[in-house]
Amino acid sequence: MELKKNTEWTLHITGVTQDGNGVGRADDTVVFTPGCVRGDVARIKIVGVRARYAFGKLLQVEQPSPARIPVDCPTFFQCGGCVFRHIQYAEELRIKEERVGDALRRIAKLDIVPEPIVGCEQTLGYRNKAQFPVGWQEGRPVFGFYAPRSHRIVPAENCLLQPPVFQQVLDAFGRWMLENDVSAYDEQTGKGLLRHVFLRQAPATGELMICVVANGGAGSLPNKKQLIQYCRQAAPQTRSIVLNRNTARTNVILGARCETLWGDDHITDILCGLRFSLSPLSFYQVNSRQAERLYHMAAEFADLRSTDVLLDLYCGVGTIGLSMARQVGRLIGVEVVADAVTDAKYNAAQNSITNAVFYCADAGEAAARLQKEGLVPDVVVVDPPRKGLDVAAIDAIARMSPSRLVYISCNPETLVRDLALFAERGYQCTRVRPFDLFPRTAHVETVVLMSRNI
Repeated sequence: MELKKNTEWTLHITGVTQDGNGVGRADDTVVFTPGCVRGDVARIKIVGVRARYAFGKLLQVEQPSPARIPVDCPTFFQCGGCVFRHIQYAEELRIKEERVGDALRRIAKLDIVPEPIVGCEQTLGYRNKAQFPVGWQEGRPVFGFYAPRSHRIVPAENCLLQPPVFQQVLDAFGRWMLENDVSAYDEQTGKGLLRHVFLRQAPATGELMICVVANGGAGSLPNKKQLIQYCRQAAPQTRSIVLNRNTARTNVILGARCETLWGDDHITDILCGLRFSLSPLSFYQVNSRQAERLYHMAAEFADLRSTDVLLDLYCGVGTIGLSMARQVGRLIGVEVVADAVTDAKYNAAQNSITNAVFYCADAGEAAARLQKEGLVPDVVVVDPPRKGLDVAAIDAIARMSPSRLVYISCNPETLVRDLALFAERGYQCTRVRPFDLFPRTAHVETVVLMSRNI
């Protein structure tokens, strides 16, 4: 039978992609089919054909894989947040570990085997932060997540990745919107008030921050006191209610201006034995307990000594560097977000860490400037965004000639690209360990040690 659209095939699923699509072959053509598990025998329908591959739709699992499990979320196939809810967690870890190893071999051409992936002890309710787009559907306010490759909101009540209190707060927002006829922002017209509800909870202290992302200032919120009352009743652990003003015609979630509506302008969490102050715009790992394990591994890789100068690029609120500060002689942190730098300085002070300084600057520009000023760090730690490092930052780091470089990555593909560039500048990758900070999703973190060739 010829492989063409709308034909049906029975496939043996031999693998799963990083996005959770099963991989099989029909007429010697690779077919990607969502909802399949390695080891399945599945009846599928071809829904798209390209020159070298095709896409399928799962019709029936004729013989389930031993790694298949029942789906426990009613919106799993719609919201796009999770991709592995139909797969045993051990198999998910295997897929993520293979992704890192394959990227090292195939892209970076490195002959190094990753150490076993560090799985997460908690696969439910582990997120300390969530950002919910807001809309109206069938006469009711809805909060959820965007469907894959779209900005269509899929309502997602009681998301299994979030703590239950998040849903309680969303219910309070829904009640307030209904009673006050609050409009939701429309990206097409730029009209409407409420854009997102951004929630952050500190797992160690229980403190909750509620951030209202609005297309206007605090004066634009109807019956603001009622909203505050409803939120506090729904979540007595609320410590901070903040308005973030975002009037830009953009899909960027947060604007640059925040105004405290009630309580404090921050919440406090405890990580690696240290207290950290978190404001709305500060980056903070969404899985706090697993982040602790990752940071301990990063410190082990760094092999820190009491005389070391440690440079922490993309330092955020200072979590990584401050967790290592008492093991080194001097810590220098660099972060481009001004609010995060303010938090980092405060965090150093409240933890009585006196050997740390923080600068607000682009990582690459700061590294180049520090290098020109003669800074010679013994260890550099980088934790860049998904796009990885730019060449200017890599050049500046290499010119400083640190003996050890620890790279924490949330994207294996950009990581291995950067490892190849560091190799050209005299740095050898000696240890690699994946970490699962985001169970049931496609994401995987990796911590890498590079050493300067002597």
